[in-house]
Amino acid sequence: MGARLLQTIPYRSGDPPREAELNGNFVKEIAMGTASAQGELWGTRASDWADVQEATFRPAYEAVLAAAGIGSGTALLDVGCGAGMFCELAAAKGARVSGLDAAAPLVAIAKARVPGGDFKVGEMEELTFQDGSFDVVTGFNSFQYAASPVSALREARRVVRKGGVVIVMVWGRQEDCQAAVYIKALGSQLPPPPPGAPGPFALSQDGALEALVKEAGLAPKALHDIDTPWEYPDLETALRGMLSAGPAIRAARHAGEQPVKEAVAQAIAPYRTTSGSYRLRNKSRYLLALA
Repeated sequence: MGARLLQTIPYRSGDPPREAELNGNFVKEIAMGTASAQGELWGTRASDWADVQEATFRPAYEAVLAAAGIGSGTALLDVGCGAGMFCELAAAKGARVSGLDAAAPLVAIAKARVPGGDFKVGEMEELTFQDGSFDVVTGFNSFQYAASPVSALREARRVVRKGGVVIVMVWGRQEDCQAAVYIKALGSQLPPPPPGAPGPFALSQDGALEALVKEAGLAPKALHDIDTPWEYPDLETALRGMLSAGPAIRAARHAGEQPVKEAVAQAIAPYRTTSGSYRLRNKSRYLLALA
């Protein structure tokens, strides 16, 4: 879901069960339900996400463009494409871009940004693309939001050509992300997670991404951390961006808009500069793997 704040808070009631609890057709049913639910959440404030929050991940987008060698003629699929900023940057380099997201309003923005792209609303565990269709498949904080992340990555492996590149991006380590205070603030407005639920930084631990892609049949090649600071000119803009994320929408529906807004504003207060702007230092971690 396009550099989204995925896995920003532990799973809550109504979120997909852990993969160990899924099997057979039940996986398919849960996956379809997950896409529908997440698409509705992330589509609620699509314009705020596109206008404010998506740009905070631009350094990661640019790093991936270089690391994957994306350029003229590259066939690219961005899984969880969000409002299409990464696809827009790739298209400017001459890539032939496709994108998939569960949120129809975000896909509509992506289509407007990249008229020549192929954008679809769909489920990442059931990609509607032919085998070996792409040179590169990316997922910016998206694969881990599937009901079965391994199944989603296996689909990515299926649609990328043999020897092609799959890139998985997640949060950096918790100690490298000042946005952890924002995550904690959202969590305070939601019911406690079920026992054993994965935390927001579960895939940021050393070795976690490598193990995940190996299970999906991919070969991990290079792991990188990249600075992705969150910068806003004022509190109003910061809240507009931060409260556009799916977990923030869920929190507001549970606890109310104002309590969530106040909790986030208080959490980020230490990161207000003397000019009144806000800057939270963060890192994103991405793994380049080969099919």
